[in-house]
Amino acid sequence: MGAEEFGYNVKAQTFNEMEDDDFNHFSDSELVYHVRDALNSVSLGDCDSYNQLVGVMHHTKGLAPDEVALLVTSLKALSGAVSYIDISLHEALLSSIFDMNMWNYGPDVMDALLGLIISLASSNGKYVDSCLEMLVSSFTPPFSFLDILKQPRGIAKKDQVLSRVHVALKHIADLVPLAPSKLCPIISRKMPIYEKEPMVVVYAENMLKLESGAIGEFVSSTMLMALMDTLIDLDVDIGWDGILHDDSSKGIFQMEIEDMDEFADYDEEDGTEFPRELSRKSLGGNSTAEKLDSLMVLTFEHLKSCEVSGRLTEVFEPLLDSFRITVLTAYKSKFAQFVMFYACALDPENCGVRFAVLLADIFSCEDYPLSFRMSAVAYLASYLSRGNFLSAPLVASILKRLVDWCFEYCNRKGGEMNPTSHRLFYSGCQAIMYVLCFRMKSMIDVAWFKPHLLLIEQILKHKLSPLKVCLPSVVEEFCRQAEAAQLFTSSEEFNFNDLLESEHSRAFGGMERLDMFFPFDPCLLKKSDRFIRPHFVYWSMVRPPYDDDECISDEDVVEEELDLDVSKMSITPRNPLSYWISNGLEEPRGMPARIRPSTSPESL
Repeated sequence: MGAEEFGYNVKAQTFNEMEDDDFNHFSDSELVYHVRDALNSVSLGDCDSYNQLVGVMHHTKGLAPDEVALLVTSLKALSGAVSYIDISLHEALLSSIFDMNMWNYGPDVMDALLGLIISLASSNGKYVDSCLEMLVSSFTPPFSFLDILKQPRGIAKKDQVLSRVHVALKHIADLVPLAPSKLCPIISRKMPIYEKEPMVVVYAENMLKLESGAIGEFVSSTMLMALMDTLIDLDVDIGWDGILHDDSSKGIFQMEIEDMDEFADYDEEDGTEFPRELSRKSLGGNSTAEKLDSLMVLTFEHLKSCEVSGRLTEVFEPLLDSFRITVLTAYKSKFAQFVMFYACALDPENCGVRFAVLLADIFSCEDYPLSFRMSAVAYLASYLSRGNFLSAPLVASILKRLVDWCFEYCNRKGGEMNPTSHRLFYSGCQAIMYVLCFRMKSMIDVAWFKPHLLLIEQILKHKLSPLKVCLPSVVEEFCRQAEAAQLFTSSEEFNFNDLLESEHSRAFGGMERLDMFFPFDPCLLKKSDRFIRPHFVYWSMVRPPYDDDECISDEDVVEEELDLDVSKMSITPRNPLSYWISNGLEEPRGMPARIRPSTSPESL
């Protein structure tokens, strides 16, 4: 058959006629010619065959075998004719292709569709973004699949779809080198954060699959940081109002002991609720908290797999960046920070040390705004107190840095007690006392640290009067332990029993009440707690010096100790202002206007 004769016959054959199984009589090359003719005819004003081709793309669920065959054949023919597709003339066809949902089709249609998507992406740069968006849209199923997603047939369908999607993304990345850089913002933008929990979780699963997959070297950091951003966004949506019930007549240690007394009958298997001021009962039925809980469990499991495969150090780098840029700047983050805690617990000697050093560096670095430095030392105090995987020498080394900083501050700064002007100093003092409330016995046993315990006495007796400004419950517990341990040369000045919160304490904490921010208080997310609990120090586990019972010190929890002096270590933090400027940001994310950085470090 000659080309002209074939062209005539093809023009006479419509897609409607092809649906009557006549298409089976055409070879693959003939079908490609037929599709090319339909595409070319649009520019001549003849759109009949083209419109019928577009109609075929709209075939979705419940297709008969002949309809499936027609759709597969049409998609394959289009793959051989992509050079004839015009982004303007054939907008309707492209739109119908990019709107196709992989979850609605069987394996044959999925393979043919992905073949077309890969051909489009590699043929013209104009189609790359649309192809990537179509693939990312397939990360999540239609709502009709949610009920069966955890059933065997739902799991099988999920594997069928997602395995193909990730293979297609790898092919496009190989053919279009810039594709990974285009993919990352698309994934971040399309995150279905406010959809139902199963949708968000399966989307995050795909992000983590990309992070550890074939194109991970190009997208790993971005995927982890985007996931952390999502955790923070959900975290801040769980407001403190109506959840946290402050009771200034009770100290923070007393409240936790009362909670743990009630917690004795808690059984995770039967779902008994965790009674606490910020309680699981309060969070029960909170869909945002449940969604966050599931995402954190997914992240914990990913970190564990990275630790097993030897990749934890690699993924810890973007986690550190994310913490510094996103988590640290979030106002009183409640849960997302436990991702860092768990990563450090998996690798105390590397990740655990680096996180502590980073926090100490931020606290002492004048390039950071005051609120960041106060937040960093709050994180540091809570982390050193709660991590049972941190050795006594490490804790002592970090405490030495805080003591040295506070002692130097006392020598440099004059004046009298002023909670507002010396907020950073009081934050450092409270951090030291808070850590010693948990670690007093083990710190006394570190021989080289004893001279610094004497420095603490001088700091607390300074005319800036930190004992009258810091949170009374912390001051009272610290003074009780210090007196019992005969820590100071004179204990008369350290009698602060039954203190109520003073105006000085409230002024030091400021409107943000950073004096009451203890980021690693017990994790209240039910599913996440089982990952954190084995690595966590609860106040009920602490045996202070005034306790007559037999003591269980930190060394009983962590047998191996690190022989190092972290005071000589430093992770120089990236200049935060330079980071924001280089990324086109006008001011640090999450920083209230009233606490923006001063033009002069002396104002701190």
